[in-house]
Amino acid sequence: MPVASRPGTGIPALEDLPPLDGRRVFVRADFNVPMCSDADGHHRVADDFRIRATVPTLRWLVDQGAHVTVAAHLGRPGGRPDESSDLAPVRAVLGELVPGVDLLENLRWDPGEEAGDLAFARRLVDGYDCYVNDAFGASHRAHASIVGPPRWLPSAAGRLFERETTVVGGLLVDPARPFVAVVGGAKVGEKLGVLRSLLDVVDRLVVGGGMAFTFLAAVGRRVGGSLVDPGHLDDCAVLLDKASDRILVPSDVVALAPGGEIARCGPGSGSGTVAVVRELDDGWRGLDIGPQTATAYAQVVSEAATVFWNGPMGVFEDVRFAAGTRLVAEAVASCPGWTVVGGGDSAAALDSLGLEDRVGFVSTGGGASLELLEHGDLPGLAALRQAPNAPAGRVRR
Repeated sequence: MPVASRPGTGIPALEDLPPLDGRRVFVRADFNVPMCSDADGHHRVADDFRIRATVPTLRWLVDQGAHVTVAAHLGRPGGRPDESSDLAPVRAVLGELVPGVDLLENLRWDPGEEAGDLAFARRLVDGYDCYVNDAFGASHRAHASIVGPPRWLPSAAGRLFERETTVVGGLLVDPARPFVAVVGGAKVGEKLGVLRSLLDVVDRLVVGGGMAFTFLAAVGRRVGGSLVDPGHLDDCAVLLDKASDRILVPSDVVALAPGGEIARCGPGSGSGTVAVVRELDDGWRGLDIGPQTATAYAQVVSEAATVFWNGPMGVFEDVRFAAGTRLVAEAVASCPGWTVVGGGDSAAALDSLGLEDRVGFVSTGGGASLELLEHGDLPGLAALRQAPNAPAGRVRR
């Protein structure tokens, strides 16, 4: 069960750093941004949301007179240099937003980063005076640049990290009610932990996306060839038995006939027959919540005082299966209560619909926000609590 206090307790803020004029500051940022290629094959940043989100921290440090170096990762290059994960396009955008800030090469080009190698972390921050973590979206991983530097340097959470922790972690502490969580996405096994934790605090849990079909199969509904995780049928049945009055699952779905193809790069439309059904015959795949379900979900969201949304309701890249996600996104954007969107595909859906500015808070970290809700803590937060300047006092080095 999540901890009962706010996760930010004991975390040093920027103001807890020593005077920075003339000091070298190492900043861990999350610049794992979507990329695309232009007509000449050159890579460029497709969405600079995560880069812009770090600007307040970087500008504050620069204004204090610090010499700032930023480190980040991009993609999954497997511990070796890879042209497709070169941070040069990110460096160009960052240079326009905050001139004079340096950006290192992709951290994941070295195997020591993902291995959590403290020797690699020590080399990274050699010669630096302070460390700042503004990479909320990467702080659910115990990687070297996340957990290592606070062992040796005065450290702090950046403005973005602090805000993310306060908002997302605050959902666990006395949220305004009714509190509705909308959780979608593909694999139920990856979200069972957070579903269990959310059931301890929410008034309604709305389930959509591919993961909904494991819930439907658990109650005996025919799901055809839809995505189902047989290893977690019993887990879903237990959750439904525990809180059937608070868990909403689809009553109808939009399905694709056998042989049909999905458009994965949107906005586009694949091939094959599509139908709205309650139960699916063999070979039919459910790829979105149906109109009746979408309307019911939107109504529940509209009546909420607090909403957390993570994960699309269907394969929204294909326009035939985008209606459920669109209706839920519009309901979240129109909700008069406090609304929090947990990054990832949900944030991408909001952006594609032009609704991002109508939501209370959009997290930069989908996985990190879920882990924070599940466990009430993150490796990156725990590391900052060990910093020599942490408010709780000195701890092991």
